Amino acid sequence: MERNYTEAERYYEAQKKVEEIKKFYQHLTVYVLTNPIVIVVNLTTSPHYLWFLYCLFGWGIAIVMHGLKAFDYAPFFNKEWEARKIKEILEEENKKANWK
Repeated sequence: MERNYTEAERYYEAQKKVEEIKKFYQHLTVYVLTNPIVIVVNLTTSPHYLWFLYCLFGWGIAIVMHGLKAFDYAPFFNKEWEARKIKEILEEENKKANWK
């Protein structure tokens, strides 16, 4: 079911999308600027154990997931999934209401 968007709704959706992409780039910037500090701290305090790799990898996964969501490449938890889940929850609530 296609929905006709007004110009204001389309502008609002585009504005939200730009904000989401901006937040991704901010997250990426913090990642790039913070991790060299983490690496230096690790190498100066305990060079025999490279724990910074866990930070890089863990946070890197979060960055990738954020990027996938920001640029609409998320294979799960996308808009279609959200719409299906909302419909499913509403149907369950209607069934409960009809039982009473």
